[in-house]
Amino acid sequence: MPRFKTRQLHHELPEYLKPWLYAEGSLTLQLTQLAQGQFSVEPIAESYQRLDFLNARWMNMPDYHLAWVRESYLFGCESAPWVQAKSIFPILSLHKKARIFPHIGKKPIGRFLFQRTTPKCQRRVIHLKEGWTRQSCYTWHGCKFIVQETFLPAFETFLRSSV
Repeated sequence: MPRFKTRQLHHELPEYLKPWLYAEGSLTLQLTQLAQGQFSVEPIAESYQRLDFLNARWMNMPDYHLAWVRESYLFGCESAPWVQAKSIFPILSLHKKARIFPHIGKKPIGRFLFQRTTPKCQRRVIHLKEGWTRQSCYTWHGCKFIVQETFLPAFETFLRSSV
């Protein structure tokens, strides 16, 4: 896991990305609107992993617990992915309504997360080697989980060319 403050100090956040990194609500809906109705999810990997220390601490959970982790690419109206997403659902949070998440396949998490509700969200923005990333810790129907969204170079190029 990166050291957030050290990595963040060496990069300046571009103005055109700020609205995306700090936007509230469904990124799925926002990307779909930007891409004029086109949006798709391509899962890369799904597995059970042990929670890492920083994420466990952020969610106030023990780091020895397992989590279901889903990694995927989010596509807009281009062939290159716009966002690399990683969702971390501690086993302790996969109950009630959240038990659906390991079974959604190519459906976006945002379709369920923001359906008739606005979950509580804590957010941090960091710069990873893949690009600018927003990490959101959601509390949804009593369940806590993290959704990490990294905006890839193809998305930045699309934003710059559409201005």
